[in-house]
Amino acid sequence: MVAALRYLGGACRGARGALRGGFPRECGPAWRKPWSLCRGDRSASSSSFDVVIVGGGIVGLASARALILRHPALSIGVVEKEKDLAVHQTGHNSGVIHSGIYYKPESLKAKLCVQGAALMYEYCNQKGISYKQCGKLIVAVEQEEIPRLQALYERGLQNGVQGLRLIQQEDIKKKEPYCRGLMAVDCPYTGIVDYRQVALSFAQDFQQAGGSILTNFEVNDIEMAKESPSRSKDGMKYPIVIKNTKVPDSRFPFLGVHFTPRMDGSIWLGPNAILAFKREGYRPFDFNARDVMDIIINSGLFKLVFQNFSYGVSEMYKACFLGETVKHLQKFIPEITIGDILRGPAGVRAQALDRDGNLVEDFVFDGGVGDIGSRILHVRNAPSPAATSSLAISEMIADEVQQRFEL
Repeated sequence: MVAALRYLGGACRGARGALRGGFPRECGPAWRKPWSLCRGDRSASSSSFDVVIVGGGIVGLASARALILRHPALSIGVVEKEKDLAVHQTGHNSGVIHSGIYYKPESLKAKLCVQGAALMYEYCNQKGISYKQCGKLIVAVEQEEIPRLQALYERGLQNGVQGLRLIQQEDIKKKEPYCRGLMAVDCPYTGIVDYRQVALSFAQDFQQAGGSILTNFEVNDIEMAKESPSRSKDGMKYPIVIKNTKVPDSRFPFLGVHFTPRMDGSIWLGPNAILAFKREGYRPFDFNARDVMDIIINSGLFKLVFQNFSYGVSEMYKACFLGETVKHLQKFIPEITIGDILRGPAGVRAQALDRDGNLVEDFVFDGGVGDIGSRILHVRNAPSPAATSSLAISEMIADEVQQRFEL
């Protein structure tokens, strides 16, 4: 039986909070025994919830939607620290509906991406959300790249990606007249969409089903609260206070040259990969000393830098000098010039890194230990393709919640 969960205060502000030292994640459902969410600067109304999802990005909102559709009798809330929903990773990504070709066969990323892409197209069709299934060419421009391209094609077949085929130079020209290449993987199932629009649609579904979304409330900590006799009538035998906690982020994604069309008709070139010196820092000189210290102290950053030093220097150089970026772009489209491009926006990829300097390749779903940890399911290391996979991830979370917490 799921006990009530109490929220104290006005508007809630969602968080990425978990236990200090954990991996980054997009959302974390919390449930089973009662919780008390205390903001501190307000103490107006109170609400009771059976389940709370911390973080109002696309994965958190999809999970909330899946849970309330499956368990309509439960009281479910989403808390988000910003005044608006889906403004960080969800609102700063490429907008690509990934096919699932890149990921290791039998991994969660491969499985959930392929399933999630199908669900995303279906959902957009149902809701009338605009998207374009524009397809994608993965191009080899040098002879030595062809074996890797063929291996990627085989990986895509293993992952069950629809419609893949290897094409030669003449077919590349037919599909993309300006593109140069020796061989390519034609991936017609790839698409583009505005993921923030999708996330807001998830939020609308959730609210229409009876869910509550509480913004402008930042979770600062999670701890046990003393039992209060006044709450015993609500079954609040084991209340938990949620405040705030931060998780160390390491961002060093290794990404290639991309030409990505957008729903507004523009084309994004890149992305490059450089270290972010601030969580949620989207401007070139954003810096937060505490965030940097967390990365240095709590991760294998130095090992990663040492192992990939020349690559990292190259990425930094390209970030500073657009001319170097253009040289890489010209390998694929020789006609492009520096006069054709402008500096674009940036996003921050919450990529988990272990203490040995290795990037954690897959999604991580786990729980904690103890009175508090045993009531939480963490969704960790969910950068790309989490948006594509969000509906599939949400179903897995709903399954895990139902089994683990006997809903």
